[in-house]
Amino acid sequence: MMGEQTRRVAAPRTYLMCPPSYFAVTYAINPWMRPDADAPADAGLAMRQWAHLRQTYLGLGHTVRTIEPVPGLPDMVFAANGATVVGGTVLGVRFRHPERAAEAGAYLDWFRAEGWPVAGVPEQYNEGEGDILVAGQTLLAGYGFRTDEDAAGELAAVFGRPVVSLRLVDPRFYHLDTALCVLDAGTAMYYPAAFDDAGRATLASLFGELIEAKDEDAEVLGLNAVSDGYHVVLAAEATGLARQLSARGFAPVPVDLSELRKAGGSAKCCTLELRGARR
Repeated sequence: MMGEQTRRVAAPRTYLMCPPSYFAVTYAINPWMRPDADAPADAGLAMRQWAHLRQTYLGLGHTVRTIEPVPGLPDMVFAANGATVVGGTVLGVRFRHPERAAEAGAYLDWFRAEGWPVAGVPEQYNEGEGDILVAGQTLLAGYGFRTDEDAAGELAAVFGRPVVSLRLVDPRFYHLDTALCVLDAGTAMYYPAAFDDAGRATLASLFGELIEAKDEDAEVLGLNAVSDGYHVVLAAEATGLARQLSARGFAPVPVDLSELRKAGGSAKCCTLELRGARR
């Protein structure tokens, strides 16, 4: 525990989201997806949960833009995978699984139509903010399941920032944003078992303060959360993590995204931050 609690400060953000109009679990490309489950995904419930998440951001003072969903792309709701946006520049994505490949073009079309500077599409597999997180001036790049390790070089070339690679080792946490949440420039929460020894050591060197998620909170995707520096929007079931956040001076904001979790995503997966956006 901190001797003197750090004062956390919220900053207004701009997010891009995609309504889950065509949400379904019809294929399995991660351990969470079970198309043969007894209780299939409920698109109506997913939409209501998504709408509540959007309203939560608006209620916290953030700006939310939306992209029109495309029929036949049930995972397009997971906007975090649509691009990486830093300093007003957009780098597109390249999906590893063909089931999601067409999402890349749909998101790039939106950015181009909105007049964003687009750096292009990476040559390496790169699943956007699912695996690329921002910590101050540093980019954290997860690899091991979806994004290639060599994507780090492309990120550095496009954004002109240092890039730190982190290897993921647990297939349940197949994207970096399921195992790590940057709360502010010096604070993060993470699930240690999702990383190798080198990754854990790297995170300890990068962040002055690290909050460790317990198994039960990581397993409900509690780390797939969104922080504005003070408020932390996270899965309602991650109650232990919420208590730890409160003790560290953050304000947890629980949301129920249990239906979307059937496809392996929660709050962060549904949210692409538009850094450098014109508000």
